[in-house]
Amino acid sequence: MQKSRVRQVGALLVGLALVAASCGDDKKSEDTAAPTTVDTTPVDTTPVDTTPAAGSELAGMKGTTPLVEVSQDFKDRLATTPSGAALTDYNYAGESYDAVVVIALAAAEAGTDGSEFADHIVGVTKDGEKCTTFADCAAIIAAGGDPDYDGFSGPISLNGNGEPLEASYGVLVFGDGNHLDDSLTTYITATAAASAAKPLTTTDVAREGDGVLNIGGLLPQTGNLAFLDPPEEAGVELAIADINAAGGVLGADVTYSPGDSGDTTSDIASQTADRLIAEGVDAIIGAASSSVTLTVIDKITAAGIVQYSPANTSLALVDYPDHSLYFRNAPPDDLQGNVIAQLVIDDGNQSAYLLVRNDAYGTSLSGVVEEALTAGGVEVLGVKLYAEDAPSFDSDVDEIVAADPDAIVLITFAEGSRILTTMVEKGIGPANKAVYGCDGNMGNALGDAFNAGE
Repeated sequence: MQKSRVRQVGALLVGLALVAASCGDDKKSEDTAAPTTVDTTPVDTTPVDTTPAAGSELAGMKGTTPLVEVSQDFKDRLATTPSGAALTDYNYAGESYDAVVVIALAAAEAGTDGSEFADHIVGVTKDGEKCTTFADCAAIIAAGGDPDYDGFSGPISLNGNGEPLEASYGVLVFGDGNHLDDSLTTYITATAAASAAKPLTTTDVAREGDGVLNIGGLLPQTGNLAFLDPPEEAGVELAIADINAAGGVLGADVTYSPGDSGDTTSDIASQTADRLIAEGVDAIIGAASSSVTLTVIDKITAAGIVQYSPANTSLALVDYPDHSLYFRNAPPDDLQGNVIAQLVIDDGNQSAYLLVRNDAYGTSLSGVVEEALTAGGVEVLGVKLYAEDAPSFDSDVDEIVAADPDAIVLITFAEGSRILTTMVEKGIGPANKAVYGCDGNMGNALGDAFNAGE
């Protein structure tokens, strides 16, 4: 669209120059004017088809997800796990791996798998002797030292309330085949304001351990974030394999009991949480969805069990009364929201429209994006909340068409593929508008679902 505008402006300037030249010497024009001729060639008025070629409808769409550059060695090692054999996305694989390692190191330092080890989780991520593997960090603990673990998701440095103060975001871009073009990926570091720092607290729920660190999974094997399950499961599985290869924790191998979180349209998460609590797990990895976490966090933490999410971002969890037993590796939405808004601003957009899933994740992130866009001089023409189980998104997209924004920000999960299908059909897809996504939808699974019409 911008190139077309430049061409039009250029043509206009040339035309004005020609008019000025012809008017510069009236007498000369009268003496030398050539006979006027009229071109009677019929003008082709056939509308130009601007529909993007099949397989490239999403090309140019960009968005963010918490991500550091994933090394080929880490990808190769993830591929050795049961869940990692056919990975195409690596979203939150590093965060899942690191969550397990941090839990194991805290239990090793505390000398117990009881709830007391939660009080050591923040400490093993900061202000000590740097180490990057479980084996090296465990050796520091064994020697009476204080480890400061940095892992595959980067420097962790948890805040007193158990969440990161700093994050690396990958800016991902869709290309040919409606898949991410890795050659276009860039990375942005975001740091929370100093005022975000919180004091360290300790748990008020006592639960005895049995000497074996048991970890449960509450990850999206099904539901609208299912594309995150394979990399998250692979990260957990690889971490446990590495820990056990290094001698385990408390003299025993770490065990893992996987489980499905589903999504908020089902009661799967609650059923899985009940099962894991009954099994006597010491920590639960998950959920990926903030809204799902909010449905089970009370029962998990009341039981004295650590809940550690690799992917929750909602601001509703920042000061949640969690008995100091809830932790997350993904940074809260006030970091990602500002990064998304800055992308929109830096691309020169003057107006934007936000289409947002109506849940704890969507409303939290959209609030930050809207505020940052407005502060940056971008007019927010609308914020539309939709129900994730809506049978159609035609009316929602029609509102965006009527608003005619420069940019569209999609804060969605899996339903984003259906929304994008409708947008393309109505002429406001990535080929026509600047479209931006977020960690809930930016992955090759979105392109696969779009291509399959799902």
